[in-house]
Amino acid sequence: MRLFLLTLLNGATLGALYFIVASGFTLIFGLMRNVNLAHGSLYLLGGYLGYSAIALTDSWLAGLLVAFLAMALVGMALQVLIFRRMEGQDLRQTLVTIALSIVLADLMLWVWGGSFYQIETPEWLYGAVRLPVVVGATSSGETVYLQYPMLRLFILALAIVIGLLLWLMLNRTRIGLFIRGGVDDRDMLSATGIDIQLVFVLVFALGAGLAGIGGVIGGTFQAIAPGEDVKTLLASLVVVIVGGMGSVVGTALGAMLIGLAEQIGSVYMPTYAVILTFLIMVIVLAFRPQGIMGARR
Repeated sequence: MRLFLLTLLNGATLGALYFIVASGFTLIFGLMRNVNLAHGSLYLLGGYLGYSAIALTDSWLAGLLVAFLAMALVGMALQVLIFRRMEGQDLRQTLVTIALSIVLADLMLWVWGGSFYQIETPEWLYGAVRLPVVVGATSSGETVYLQYPMLRLFILALAIVIGLLLWLMLNRTRIGLFIRGGVDDRDMLSATGIDIQLVFVLVFALGAGLAGIGGVIGGTFQAIAPGEDVKTLLASLVVVIVGGMGSVVGTALGAMLIGLAEQIGSVYMPTYAVILTFLIMVIVLAFRPQGIMGARR
């Protein structure tokens, strides 16, 4: 029972990490219809920059802020210099961003080398929390409660906060109305006097910034190293496809499903863990091609 509960919690926290990264991806790819296959590179670059900032300032929060702002600026540059010139040209966007991810991967390898970097957990996230879940008793009859790392619980809580804020932004604010209107009919929205390009730049900055935050959290939660960009991009693609393009709620559901599938598979069927993840995607696409929460177009 203890192993099963820990596996579920590990799957939920891994899904929370996937959601933080994929929520930015669903804004860019799912909502704005920009095919940004360099999103994994933004994750890895944010992790590296966050690691360097933490080493200089000795502040984990400063590293988180630096990663978010730096990747937001990179995202703005991508929107202005690349995607604005290739609106609606999916193939060109795909090829250009693949080339960009290769260039960024080589630059990161040149600057930070091929070593693994582990971002140190801040003191206020050290240790474990006793959860109100009984998993057994000692020989003397004392109740044993489940202990779980504070860092993983923080990641889960942060993902919930980010998800709520994104949902509120997209569904309960004027900027969310502008975003959804611009995606559906940008010419009509522009005719009302709204600077749709500025809206898209801000959305792209937010999506890229979330990838940067994910890089720092992933570097603390696991590690950052060459190859993590491709792994993260693939996970984000699967999450968005399963959950439904452009849906924050769907992204959360997809991230939880993929995170749980990976952890349960690695514990109970390690040989077929990867197959289990893609089996979920195949089943969803077979019965609901637009994703769990995706809208039919």
